[in-house]
Amino acid sequence: MIRPAHFAANPETAGSNFFQRDTLANAGRAARARRESDALALALTEADIHVHRFDGRRDLVLPDEVFPNNWLSLHADGTAVLYPMLAANRRTERRPELLEALRARFGYRIERTCDLTAFESRGEYLEGTGSLVLDRERHIAYACLSPRTHLAPLAEFKRALDYDIVPFHAADRAGRPIYHTNVLLS
Repeated sequence: MIRPAHFAANPETAGSNFFQRDTLANAGRAARARRESDALALALTEADIHVHRFDGRRDLVLPDEVFPNNWLSLHADGTAVLYPMLAANRRTERRPELLEALRARFGYRIERTCDLTAFESRGEYLEGTGSLVLDRERHIAYACLSPRTHLAPLAEFKRALDYDIVPFHAADRAGRPIYHTNVLLS
């Protein structure tokens, strides 16, 4: 978990995330997000779920850093996947030192890194387990195609991790594409 140093509506992602509120209402959001993050970590710990927490970056304003699942996923075979992100300010959330900390401090086995970030230069994205809902037992990845989820990085994910891909389109009642698969399937 990332305990957010900053948390706010992100103007760079607002065009494809219509759930965001306007940026004028950001006062107090970071403090509230920290309290909610602390409460969630405590609830998980009380449920005997081991939680690894990292402080958010104070030196950069990263309004979405509380969502590391969009830039990173870890897999039982020792693979770490780094994902291509639509918004430039989201790309700065990637923190390789967190992978090293998971290895060194917490004993995670990370034997291979599948880096899909080169797709950003082609304007193609796959925002982690926001874009993908993974059935890890059956190796099926569900993916709602959107400005944040493209077929080419999906194909590379399939090749690298041996998942079957189920791509689909979905929109809300206003006809706007659903930006992340986990928003729809949760």
